[in-house]
Amino acid sequence: MKFPHLRKYVLLVRRDLSAAYSRDLHKWLYVAPIIGVLTGLTVTGIAVAILDVIWPPVLAYFVAHHWAIIPVLLAGFVLTGLIMQYFTPDPNEHSTEEVVISYHEHEGHIAMRPFLPKLLAAITTVGFGGSAALEGPGIYAGGAIGSWLWARLRWFGLEPRDRRIMLISGAAAGMAAVFRAPLTGLVFALEMPYMDDLAHEALVPSLIASVVAYATLISFMGSRPLFDFAEGSAFSPKDIFWAAVLGLLCGLITMVFDIAFRRVRTFAVRWAVPHWTKLAVGGVLTGVCGLIFVTLFKGSLIPIGPNYEAVQMVLLGRHGATELVAFGAFKLAATLFSLGSGGVSAMFVPLFLSGASFGAAFSQLVAHGASMDLFAAVGMAAFIAGGYKTPLAAVVFVAEATGGHAYIIPALVGAAVAYAVSGRTSISSAQLLHEGARTHPLIMPTNESMHLVPGRKDFHGL
Repeated sequence: MKFPHLRKYVLLVRRDLSAAYSRDLHKWLYVAPIIGVLTGLTVTGIAVAILDVIWPPVLAYFVAHHWAIIPVLLAGFVLTGLIMQYFTPDPNEHSTEEVVISYHEHEGHIAMRPFLPKLLAAITTVGFGGSAALEGPGIYAGGAIGSWLWARLRWFGLEPRDRRIMLISGAAAGMAAVFRAPLTGLVFALEMPYMDDLAHEALVPSLIASVVAYATLISFMGSRPLFDFAEGSAFSPKDIFWAAVLGLLCGLITMVFDIAFRRVRTFAVRWAVPHWTKLAVGGVLTGVCGLIFVTLFKGSLIPIGPNYEAVQMVLLGRHGATELVAFGAFKLAATLFSLGSGGVSAMFVPLFLSGASFGAAFSQLVAHGASMDLFAAVGMAAFIAGGYKTPLAAVVFVAEATGGHAYIIPALVGAAVAYAVSGRTSISSAQLLHEGARTHPLIMPTNESMHLVPGRKDFHGL
């Protein structure tokens, strides 16, 4: 070669480029958008079915005819139970829990045969008044799509370990589309498999899939945020103190709720009756929660259904502290019965809505004169952090939901305190501690035969 120095530099450039692309990330530039588009389209269909077609007339009928709450919920839950019992191999495995179990135990594989029945069961659970929302079917749908695509896109150079990455990427895309919040979807999906760590390997494809899924959904449904907070205002050192106190209270409540939910769920799974019977009982008890509340407090605020409209009602400040506390308590009870009995969805919305109501009541009763929106946001973050063990997702969600950064610091304080106070309790039985952090199993005291250990499949659901 006539130019030895040129050859030397060409070899150096080639070596540097090889090192830069050694992680083989370029394949995700093709695979992740496909996951995002398919997940975004699926979530759009679910959102239209529940939020535009089924729930609005059902809610209006409940508000006008309180007596209809129990029979409608009973019918919807029996239908859910029949679908899950006769069209799925395991009626107790679905939603976010199935995604987490698949990540840890099945190398990212999710069976697609019951895919449509499970989505239909989620629609009947939420659309007819179950205390849940769209994040359950959204995360499950995205995770299943990512897992399914792995076998069909192998020619992109996918490896066996990439199936778990595609599973998490799809889950992130589903969450991002459901809440029109791509950062929340990304962080929640990465935090979801572990109590104290992230699924780091899925970061880049999850980011791409989340953004594409969000863009897909808003092209049909618009980009307006689901929840309208008032303009964020400055906070004082005193507000930080009260945020920590609220985080402490929320952490204790979520710890009790986590344990109660897992006990109820374990009992329901072990109860030797047909699955539709379990759902029938859950539907009636959920309906009782809704009926008692609307009987005690007249108005359109009701602690059942997807409850997106209830967020705005809480934030408007037109409800007293007693009603807000009662709403949060009945919402948690309705969620316990809806999902503990086997309803098909998840409880991200019930948790942050309960947190918002308790936070707003805290503002009225304790932190007098402070911004109610601020403490509603702190309550949201604290409940998500304590219930799902996803503190980063909790704070990111508050930032995206409030449309600004004004509440990030108070929300971070509340979430951190709630996460610490709630200990190792979690709604999910399949969430694990990182391998390096495991020292001994978590034993939750009830009777001698019911020791729930994170990672052990004592039950499925949620």
